[in-house]
Amino acid sequence: MVIPVHDVNPVRRTPVVTYALIAANVLVFFFMPGLSGSVAGDSTLAQTCHLHAFLEQYAAVPTELIHHRLPRLVPTGDTHAGGCLLGPPDYDKSPLFSVFTAMFLHGGWLHLLGNMLFLLIFGNNIEDRMGHVRFALFYVVCGYAASYGFALLNADSTDPLIGASGAIAGVLGAYLVLYPRARVWVLVPFLVFLPLRLPAWLVLGFWFVLQAVYSSGEGVSEAGTVAYAAHITGFLAGMLLAWPLKAGTPPPPEPRGLLFGRRARPRHTW
Repeated sequence: MVIPVHDVNPVRRTPVVTYALIAANVLVFFFMPGLSGSVAGDSTLAQTCHLHAFLEQYAAVPTELIHHRLPRLVPTGDTHAGGCLLGPPDYDKSPLFSVFTAMFLHGGWLHLLGNMLFLLIFGNNIEDRMGHVRFALFYVVCGYAASYGFALLNADSTDPLIGASGAIAGVLGAYLVLYPRARVWVLVPFLVFLPLRLPAWLVLGFWFVLQAVYSSGEGVSEAGTVAYAAHITGFLAGMLLAWPLKAGTPPPPEPRGLLFGRRARPRHTW
């Protein structure tokens, strides 16, 4: 796995939507009930039940999206001896709207920071190319495509889907279409983290191949934690939506100045 840290692809305007999305995701993370304890590893049963009740209401659930089957019993946030108390839901949940709210929920620090890093590095250029309003709409559409793509493949799953990964995968797909030759600085783990400057098509192509490999045994892989099919469908949606903008997109300029302690030298793009 490679970790992107910077792209050599300057923008013309401040990516206010990208910054706003990052701020919103961070704020929601801190205000999610019971999450701080679960992240620290010392959550109480009451905190865990409260978190489950919150996710039941605001996360996207595949069977609800496809079959419109809402559960008769949900965690209430209260506890009984040894477990979470179940009861009929006291709220009206819209499965369609839950896809939107789920885009701002994350299951831990690594989930949040990884998503926000990718959004910060690649989102600014897509926003710069599309404009603020179109980028905001693009982001939401990719998030919906990712969630419904996963739900269609796992229509009977009751596992909640949370995270901005599907929408951000759409950003990566658009970046691959619009800026395939842009240079991206990445850290490659090899005894230590080695900084390398690679073309975007290689970095993002490798990322996509990893998602396909990891999803080969799907539903949700890695002990039920990552919905790789959502990443794949979000990525493909981003590519498709960005394709009409490809004509006339100028290649990014070659870098000047110091990067990672070494002066960048002109070289041919590939």
